[in-house]
Amino acid sequence: MQLTWLDNNSWLIEIAGKRILLDPWLVGSLVFGNLDWLFKGVKSKTYNLGEPIDLILLSQGLGDHAHIPTLKELDHNIPVVASPNGAKVVQELGYTQVTSLAHGESYTLDNQVKIKAFPGSLIGPQLVENAYVIIDLITEHKLYYEPHGYHSSSLTEEAPIDVVLTPVVGISILHLLPVLQGQNTSLKLCQTLKPQFILPTAEAKDTEYEGILATVLRQEGTIEGFRQQLRDHQLSTQVMTPKPGEIVQLEFKSREKTTSQG
Repeated sequence: MQLTWLDNNSWLIEIAGKRILLDPWLVGSLVFGNLDWLFKGVKSKTYNLGEPIDLILLSQGLGDHAHIPTLKELDHNIPVVASPNGAKVVQELGYTQVTSLAHGESYTLDNQVKIKAFPGSLIGPQLVENAYVIIDLITEHKLYYEPHGYHSSSLTEEAPIDVVLTPVVGISILHLLPVLQGQNTSLKLCQTLKPQFILPTAEAKDTEYEGILATVLRQEGTIEGFRQQLRDHQLSTQVMTPKPGEIVQLEFKSREKTTSQG
């Protein structure tokens, strides 16, 4: 399995010979509802994706996950798997192969990769978006993704999971209102799923944020603090912090033996 972090919540996942583009924001700025005075994100770097993309995977319909300027630029014939709200976005843009996954549903890509949808982020009083478990059907390695740190108890049926992409540092508004869950939910997740690797998502290394909302966001915890929590709880999960654009090749230890696989 090979991962490339494309900053924020965007990832290129290479698994079982397939290339999956997850929650892509690759071009243009990020603004919600044309209110750039409230919040605006501007990326300082672009990324070359190289070979063709086999699938676009969207966890939410919000602009930082289903980023319309990026989706307009990508080939509209690429298959898309999305939450119901994410599916509406790409359908309106004219994508030709769109699969909407409700919680508990799954999708199989060429008999090589299986994607299962789980309850994810709470976006509104009546709206819970998607988390995903992505399974390599050849090696049976599993990756779990949830971008806001909301983890369903139903994930226990998938344990153990090899790789987790989720925030390990929280973000709040003035230390009062959580925006991203961080260390506490991620620690409990590692205790349950026993991942070999966890990679923080939702960080911004090559992105500048502007606007009123950006001035009141506060960080909760640190990467090193989370590593210490793992050590304190005798968990062997390795925290990896790649740079944007860096390719990470994951070598897994067998759950039964010590042999490595790619």
